[in-house]
Amino acid sequence: MTMSKDSLTLLHHIKSPQDLRRLSIDQLSVVADECRRVIIDTVSRTGGHLASNLGVVELTIALHYAFNTPFDQLIWDVGHQIYTHKILTGRLDAFFNSLRQYEGLSGFPKRSESVYDHYDTGHSGTSISFALGLAEAELFTKKENKILAVIGDGSMTAGMAFEALNQSGQLKNPNLIVVLNDNEMSISPNVGALAEYISRRMISYRATQLRKTVKNILNAIPRAGADLIRMIQKLERSIKDLIQPGLLFEELGFQYLGPFDGHRVDGLVEVFQNVQKMPGPLLIHVLTKKGLGYKPAEKEPEAFHGASPFDLKTGEFVKKTTLPSYTSVFGKAMVDLALKDERIVAITAAMTLGTGLKTFANHFPDRFYDVGIAEQHAVTFAAGLVQGGMRPVVAIYSSFLQRAYDQVFHDVCLQNLPVIMALDRGGLVGADGPTHHGIFDLSYLRHLPGLIVIAPRDENMLRCALFSAVIYNKPIAIRYPRGEGVGVTIEENPRAMELGTGEILRKGRDVTIVAVGPIVYDALQAASELGKQNIDVEVIDARFVKPLDSSLILESIRKTRRLLTLEENTLLGGFGSAVIEMLVGHSIKLDSIDTMGIPDAFIGMGDKTQLYDEVGLSVSEIIRRIKLLLSNSESIHNSSRRILDSSINHGLHSSRRTDSSSKKS
Repeated sequence: MTMSKDSLTLLHHIKSPQDLRRLSIDQLSVVADECRRVIIDTVSRTGGHLASNLGVVELTIALHYAFNTPFDQLIWDVGHQIYTHKILTGRLDAFFNSLRQYEGLSGFPKRSESVYDHYDTGHSGTSISFALGLAEAELFTKKENKILAVIGDGSMTAGMAFEALNQSGQLKNPNLIVVLNDNEMSISPNVGALAEYISRRMISYRATQLRKTVKNILNAIPRAGADLIRMIQKLERSIKDLIQPGLLFEELGFQYLGPFDGHRVDGLVEVFQNVQKMPGPLLIHVLTKKGLGYKPAEKEPEAFHGASPFDLKTGEFVKKTTLPSYTSVFGKAMVDLALKDERIVAITAAMTLGTGLKTFANHFPDRFYDVGIAEQHAVTFAAGLVQGGMRPVVAIYSSFLQRAYDQVFHDVCLQNLPVIMALDRGGLVGADGPTHHGIFDLSYLRHLPGLIVIAPRDENMLRCALFSAVIYNKPIAIRYPRGEGVGVTIEENPRAMELGTGEILRKGRDVTIVAVGPIVYDALQAASELGKQNIDVEVIDARFVKPLDSSLILESIRKTRRLLTLEENTLLGGFGSAVIEMLVGHSIKLDSIDTMGIPDAFIGMGDKTQLYDEVGLSVSEIIRRIKLLLSNSESIHNSSRRILDSSINHGLHSSRRTDSSSKKS
């Protein structure tokens, strides 16, 4: 049963962290309980990141209570743990009513929503770099506000995080604080109450003042003073290292503090109030439990990381369809492929469940690698495996492979190594919004020499593409969407696709549609509707973005003299661009030509139908554009250009509207 907001006793009165700070320490546990109730209830309806948010409720409350936000700035790594932050910063009603909905409240930090959001983010490992930049800028502008990077232990596997830690230790910025939220990765054992007690005492006001006094006295002693200071500091570090796991961070130039109980809000407030008197850079180690407060999420934090809507009482996810997802089809295909070929290994970057490789990992634990949030390493690691005789498949979300672009170029394509890259979440992904839409991959991949790019139209063709990729023995990227398939029969023994060949799915004489990916089915639906109006449309599934089946496309358009390309990728440098480049190379002149895809804009969140309408990719829009193609040849050429420009402008306007729709005055 959905909770009533009227049952909240304190949250309704908290419109900003200033209101939170008016409460007593004892009341903060009530605030934490109410935040959990709101988060669990809302995510059960809308879906979202549940386990990670339940784990940082007390931590978030303590940060806002102890620090002078928004002047002291909180930078959230990934941003998938900011639900309590949004609730405490005046967005309770929006959170409850529109979280991750079209034109609603984003599930990630959004500067256009609030002055308390300082960095739009959705990828990991970036917080310390951004926070260090802000902290350095504070020095230039003579400010003394604290800059805090809140980063999870999983994100600490990202190389960028350690690059930032390295420079931070060198710069010794006094205003930088890194809060390490340790919830799964065993950076160190929890050594219990003694360690926390000693840590808290060592940063108390009296201990800090005593340290200063002793240092001043010793500095006054000629010659011997400096040596004594070094001896005492060395002794202090030795004692801390016996009971604390912070040696690595100390060696990087940070003062390490902790570990602290991340669910004891009064203790956290005391820690954060004390550290404000200490010069940075500081690293505060906090121990939390993902999913705390909701038993199903505590039991299966990975399943409730990015959760779909679920039943509050049972924790069972609400299934809207019985059709298999592309992700699950990929996962099963990987197991079947590995059973036939002992060279097959699977690699993922901290997304075992998300990429569908859980079953593979269980079947072939010795042939499965989760490298952590390290996409760059994953790709180059795969290249090394190939050189050694293995056939790795690297499963990474489309928007995350962007982080490994140089490795795809330098370590795979330049070496001509047959690494297979499986790009899940290709195209528009829905409620996660602009940081997660996989709408740039066709553009950033197709121009790399030697790389084959495949975009299967359905779940069966995905299976065929994966089995074919092993045969091609070339660098390959296979791009497929999030969510359910179209419901076609899946072949147990998939047929190999001839490299670089498309397929005519519907014959026609008036217009040629060349599409790629699942949007092929929208093209077929539009063609069917137009067929009832005596408009004969030929539909080609290109299958391969690179190499293109130029002979098949040329044969069709020489007959129809009119062409429409269709893709779920940015129009700039995408599939349509590839087709037009091919036509120019063959000096082909058509009566009319048009391209449909994603406009030059960052697209907001919403379900796929809403986003298709926004960017101009609906079936009705395809039909309209085809009718324009059939108009007078000269006028249609101009009209189609105007329609394309209009679509781009509409997309820009809509995206900006989506991004700013929840902006608070």
